[in-house]
Amino acid sequence: MKTLIRWLNAAGLAAVLAVNGLAQWLPINGKTTGEISAKYPVLITPAPYAFSIWSIIYLLLIGFVIYQFKPRAGKSKTVQNIGPWFIISCLFNVAWILLWHYEKLTSSVFIMFALLISLIVIYTAIRKNNQPPAPMEQWLVRLPFSIYLGWICVASIVNAAVVLYAAEWNGFGLSDAAWTIILLIAASLLAVVIGFRFGDPAFVLVFVWSFIAIAVKQDQQPEVSLSASIAAAILMIAAIVIWVQARKGKQLHIEK
Repeated sequence: MKTLIRWLNAAGLAAVLAVNGLAQWLPINGKTTGEISAKYPVLITPAPYAFSIWSIIYLLLIGFVIYQFKPRAGKSKTVQNIGPWFIISCLFNVAWILLWHYEKLTSSVFIMFALLISLIVIYTAIRKNNQPPAPMEQWLVRLPFSIYLGWICVASIVNAAVVLYAAEWNGFGLSDAAWTIILLIAASLLAVVIGFRFGDPAFVLVFVWSFIAIAVKQDQQPEVSLSASIAAAILMIAAIVIWVQARKGKQLHIEK
């Protein structure tokens, strides 16, 4: 990886951390991210504690940025495959925060989808190599983007739901609860397909975390809470199966 890109990656993450910090502590436009979210009570929104996953994501991304400066990492095909896409994802992250805080909801959802696409590019790029990664690459390259992508998948669904709620969409006559259950099923299928395709239990566990938080938040909506709980349980089982399969695959590779 070129030295310039490494420093741009570091600067991009620093900008993300700074803007996200300002969003909470200043806050930008006089409202925190959570306060704006609370104005649009869509049933797919998780309980506030679920958003603490950002702390884990940012800690792991800091680890990634530090790791990429190591000489060995600079020669790694996995790291090189990321190219400029991490910088691009940082720009979209910052743009989303600003648009969200000024309640430019429609624009924010397009930027959220752009962030999602940039993370999909990174995720697939770092998994081009079918060989089991070295431990450091697993923890500081693959894991950060597994959790980041998983959370942005969930956030994209919530963001889209907020835009539709603000537009007073009638849902083709279906209730909010019915649409929420449909979204839970669709998100579960996505988690299972990606999880098994890439042997990635961490990606699936992000959905488990989110669905449990939805069940907690929507305890006054029994059908939604129950559906989210069932989906979380099924995905937990799927994550365990994926982990076991990944362990077996790694062991077979070692034996060869």
